[in-house]
Amino acid sequence: TSFYDLQANSIDGKVVDMKGYKGKKILIVNVASQCGLTPQYAELEELSRLYPENLVVLGFPSNQFLKQEPGSNKDIAKFCSSKYSITFPLFEKSIVKGQGKNIVYDWLTDPQKNGWNSKPPSWNFSKYLIDENGKLIKRFSARTTPLSEEIISSINP
Repeated sequence: TSFYDLQANSIDGKVVDMKGYKGKKILIVNVASQCGLTPQYAELEELSRLYPENLVVLGFPSNQFLKQEPGSNKDIAKFCSSKYSITFPLFEKSIVKGQGKNIVYDWLTDPQKNGWNSKPPSWNFSKYLIDENGKLIKRFSARTTPLSEEIISSINP
């Protein structure tokens, strides 16, 4: 399965085709607004602004880790806009591990589809990096900050 065949609903309910991100690296992050790591939103936004030509950050809110994203999609969008001025794409609140997970996370955690990875997010702000051709190339822990050397060096050609 190609990553570019996938679709997901944006936080405001519109269908988004992943093929629209062809040619850019994609950093997919499961996000939450009431987590100790929530300040990573600021670095994710900065990262997306630093590399607008070759990177897109995609945020997938999830309430699966200690119920740290209890709000509705509307609440989440408002929080991200008012608290962190988020401009990168956010998607509807999703299941990111286990039964019924979002199709994007199904792809990210199925080696038959992505080529190698079976590890689901271990916590809020786990990160997956997809290259310009739709190939999953790295998985970063939740504690790896968006502006870390590890992530920056993986984004820069």
